[in-house]
Amino acid sequence: MTVSIPHASIMRNSALDGPEVWRARVDLAACFRAAAARGLHEGICNHLSFMVPGREDLFLVNPDGWAFSEITASRLLICDFHRHVVAGDGVPEDTAFFIHARLHARLPRARAAFHTHMPNATALCMVEGEPLVWAGQSALKFHGRTVLDADYNGLALDESEGDRIAASVGDADIVFMKHHGVLVLGPSIAKAWDDLYYLERACEVQVLAQSTGRRVVSVPHHIAAATAEQMRHEGGRDSAELHLASIKRQLDRDAPEYRQ
Repeated sequence: MTVSIPHASIMRNSALDGPEVWRARVDLAACFRAAAARGLHEGICNHLSFMVPGREDLFLVNPDGWAFSEITASRLLICDFHRHVVAGDGVPEDTAFFIHARLHARLPRARAAFHTHMPNATALCMVEGEPLVWAGQSALKFHGRTVLDADYNGLALDESEGDRIAASVGDADIVFMKHHGVLVLGPSIAKAWDDLYYLERACEVQVLAQSTGRRVVSVPHHIAAATAEQMRHEGGRDSAELHLASIKRQLDRDAPEYRQ
């Protein structure tokens, strides 16, 4: 049985409770629920964050100790880059803070930062060579947008490791973190969600293809690059926003408490 928690009961900063911020809370909570339903999370250890609309110094992130399937809009914390919680109950988990705070502080373009240990993408962080081999159409969405951070140093428990990870990103939107997991960076919650979902699907079909033991055939570079460009534009259609809207419709039907 789901217990309803009115969002006003756990907010502590009414200046950050405007309609635009609340929409961001709802959208981010929808991503947590959708990620949980699709097995893209790992216990209470993964994190999705988003810069507070209209602010360059505050970000939304999940509190320590809560599974993705438990997140609601009001359960999310608003933190600054100095680990102060300015709205919400709870604290961020250590690695969540040191990775996400440093990413947002050092990479203003990364309004959204989704970090998961989703199984197929993480599996490709554990093998030799580049993670994606550009053989499946879904993978081509990420052609020219990925980087491999090969310098695994254990848990990110201080600013130096968070800064090192941020420095490794360059112009990429997708970071394969060797021996660890993936980071998906985006200008909006919808785009980060869309990339997170399709990245795992691309990795899943590659792992399946490689498991046959037959040689996986890559798409020629010029076709891969051209297809990636097609996917970036899509004739003006914003498929990421449509994807997130679909997720919210499903949640509104099956788990409407995510909006609380």
